[in-house]
Parts: sequence; C-alpha cells; structure tokens
Amino acid sequence: MEESQRSSNSDDELYTYNTISSAPPKRRAGRTKFRETRHPTFKGVRRRNADRWVCEVREPNKKSRIWLGTFPTAEMAARAHDVAAMTLRGRSACLNFADSPKLLTVPGSTSPRSIQRAAAEAAELFRPTEVRQEGTSTSTTENSKGDALQVDPFSESFEFGMQGYLDMAQGMLIDPPPPPMDAAEDVYESDADVELWSYSI
Repeated sequence: MEESQRSSNSDDELYTYNTISSAPPKRRAGRTKFRETRHPTFKGVRRRNADRWVCEVREPNKKSRIWLGTFPTAEMAARAHDVAAMTLRGRSACLNFADSPKLLTVPGSTSPRSIQRAAAEAAELFRPTEVRQEGTSTSTTENSKGDALQVDPFSESFEFGMQGYLDMAQGMLIDPPPPPMDAAEDVYESDADVELWSYSI
C-alpha cells in the first residue's frame, strides 16, 4: 500500500512543471508604434498575417533562437513551444499547458533539428479537425486541377454571406414597376397641364 502511494506521489512530482497560469502575467511590449503580435496568454507564440501563428524559442544561455514553425492555430504553436521548452530547460520550463508532459514526447537530443521535428509532431497531434479537412480538400483540388470543370466564382458566395449583396445588385438592374393603371389613365387622358407646385399663397 505504501509503495503504491509513493509511486503515485513520484508520478505527480514527475509531471509538475510551472505553467503560464502559475507564472506572473506577461508584461506589455515596450514598443508603442507597432501593433502587438504576441498571443495574450500563450508563451512563445506570435501572430503573423492571415491569422497564422509562429513559434520560436531562445536557447538557454545563448542569444540564438530555434525556429519551430508556422501553425494555423495558436494552440498548435503553444504545444510546439512546450515540447521545445521541456527539451531545452527540463523541469524549470514554463509550459502553456499543464498536461503537456504527459501527452508529448521529448526528443533525446537537444539539437535544433530534433527539437523542430518534435515540435512539428506535437503540433500535428493537436491539429483541429476543421484544419485537417481543409488541408485534405486543398490537396485533392490541386491534384485534379486539369480535370476540374470551370466553377462559377459566384457559386461560393453563399458561404460568405454575399447572397444579400448579389440580390441587391440584381434588383438594381430591374425596371421599376409601372404606375397603377387608374392614376396613369387620369393623367394621360386629361388635356390639363399637371402642376407640380401650387403658387397660391
């Protein structure tokens, strides 16, 4: 009984790391002219154009950085950071997710190539299903470009909420309805001029 309790305590100690929730909050960037690109909560994650997220880590006791890659979601970039931080800093690493030590495998080598490979594998484990489906659909469309029929560019407008604008544009091309027949007959059959303004005071 005591032995199993000791082993569970040692397992808990094995997986205890500092996380971003236990670390002090991030300071604001010193730059005031440029927009903030860092993620508000995840450590080591920055935003690039077109909602892409990048991750890099600084090697301990060096000025050089290891580029971990560009990812479609911030969570994927944060997982890549966790693998690199555990590899480079060991138990003193500050992680983005508390379950990273249990879920991610740390490479045996601290070379930049092995860290990049492990970071890419860790990020792929947490790729959302929507992003996976988009990746497979784009690869199939690229393979069948020669066989594909010409697609109307307006056929995808339903997906982006453009149908209302298309209906409005089409409505501008239609002739206005004619006036009611009773009013039109009265105006055109009478010989009297129609006065637009009344000058009586």
